[in-house]
Amino acid sequence: MSNQAPNQARVIPLRPPSARPGTARPVSERPATTPPRPLAPQVPASTETREPLWRDLVGDVLRRERLAQERTLKDVADAARISMPYLSEVERGRKEASSEVLAAAAHALGLGLGDLLSLAQGELTRHSARGRGPVRGSSYDGMCLAA
Repeated sequence: MSNQAPNQARVIPLRPPSARPGTARPVSERPATTPPRPLAPQVPASTETREPLWRDLVGDVLRRERLAQERTLKDVADAARISMPYLSEVERGRKEASSEVLAAAAHALGLGLGDLLSLAQGELTRHSARGRGPVRGSSYDGMCLAA
């Protein structure tokens, strides 16, 4: 059994005593502040080519198609029965949308799901060609998606 009274809570401090307000060390005892260290070495963009994420490519295609049709985000979201904030996040590549959501957004824009994916695949192919040049021995020019 505990020696504490039954209605009292046990308090466990989250900070050490020296970090609590009112118990600060004198200035002479405080450690010198050092500038923050970078998390990763900085590599110039020209030496590193990063492939884009699929969600970024699909989002770019959705946004480009919507703007080409001069439609608002609200209009397309309503037609697709998707919330406007969610569609915005998908367009910005912040959300990994399901195939149902992508199909609904594509259909709201007058595209099929295959059309949307084909356009995104074309963007990926163009990006890869810019970054690395043509792939040797590769004659395949189609789309392949694996589940």
